[in-house]
Amino acid sequence: MYKIKTYNKISKIGLEAFDDKYTVGDEVENADGAIVRSAALHDEEFPASLKAIARAGAGTNNIPIDRCSEQGIVVFNTPGANANAVKELVIAGLLISSRRVVSGIEWAKTLKGDGAEVGKEVEKGKGAFAGPEIKGKTLGVIGLGAIGVMVANAANALGMKVFGYDPYLSVKSAWNLTHNAVHIFDINEIFEKCDYITVHVPLTDSTKNVINAAAIAKMKDGVRILNFARGGLVNSEDLLAALEAGKVASYVTDFPSDDILGAQGVIAIPHLGASTPESEDNCAGMAAKELIDYIENGNIVNSVNLPEIVMPRSGESRICVIHKNIPNMLTAITGIFAGDNVNIENLLNKSRGDYAYTMLDVGKTDVSDVADKIGAIDGVIRVRII
Repeated sequence: MYKIKTYNKISKIGLEAFDDKYTVGDEVENADGAIVRSAALHDEEFPASLKAIARAGAGTNNIPIDRCSEQGIVVFNTPGANANAVKELVIAGLLISSRRVVSGIEWAKTLKGDGAEVGKEVEKGKGAFAGPEIKGKTLGVIGLGAIGVMVANAANALGMKVFGYDPYLSVKSAWNLTHNAVHIFDINEIFEKCDYITVHVPLTDSTKNVINAAAIAKMKDGVRILNFARGGLVNSEDLLAALEAGKVASYVTDFPSDDILGAQGVIAIPHLGASTPESEDNCAGMAAKELIDYIENGNIVNSVNLPEIVMPRSGESRICVIHKNIPNMLTAITGIFAGDNVNIENLLNKSRGDYAYTMLDVGKTDVSDVADKIGAIDGVIRVRII
């Protein structure tokens, strides 16, 4: 029997992936795995039993990644599961950044009570809310992951010229990206050439404040900026100064903060990017399947802190080892099997940064002694027998 702890309200449809071998709930103790949406786990004390955390969404800045790695806890996310939901809202953001729909709606409300004069007042005042069409304009997409590619393709279908920037463009994303998009290798070209700029990268030390005063200074006058990725990607102080100066025409974001709320030219949406029933179901289901495959088979897919590694089952037992990525580690591990006269039928080893993961299928059922010896090797963080 396995235990899964849920943080936040997780889609019941998604959780249906867990069969009767699993106990799932928010009051579960000594869990084997956890599913989280937006709950902050940085101050959470994790039990020794916890093997993995799955984020039902793409961003993982609410999870202490470094501490999880040190404790041998695999952290998963669900890239692409909410991509369509976010893409649709970004397209809406493009439109309302241009056509001043939001401010026009608010103005129309003020006409309540004017009776038969409303029609005349609408015709007289609507000119104040005119804005350009997006067809034929240039959109710069920073980050070509699942969401960025969908946005690029949708914008292309709407008649926009699309420039995309991503120094880490994956083969999968490249295949899915419209051939009409221009792949830019210098982010400054995005800043200099685009009428609209949308950001779709994770928040890291290197991407924090990627939209700042220096970047904005290179942009076209009247540029429109969209941020549906993470609030910290845009320097609010620099953005507000650019709006006041007229350099930036509008800023649409899914991440309201006190300093930007109510500012002229800002449209702050209350983090609705993935708030669709379809997205929540998809994210929860994908997270559940990732946990199940890791807990039951040791396979790692869509982890943010350990390498992707999948190996078909063979042999009587499988031993999974999370360890430091240091020289001679594999020799030390396999040497223990040789010393105990245990045959290794299959082996796979991959590394990611400071950490590595080794899976071994062996032709013996009782390998607890071998696992204990592996666990004693300097640099080994966690050993599991499946």
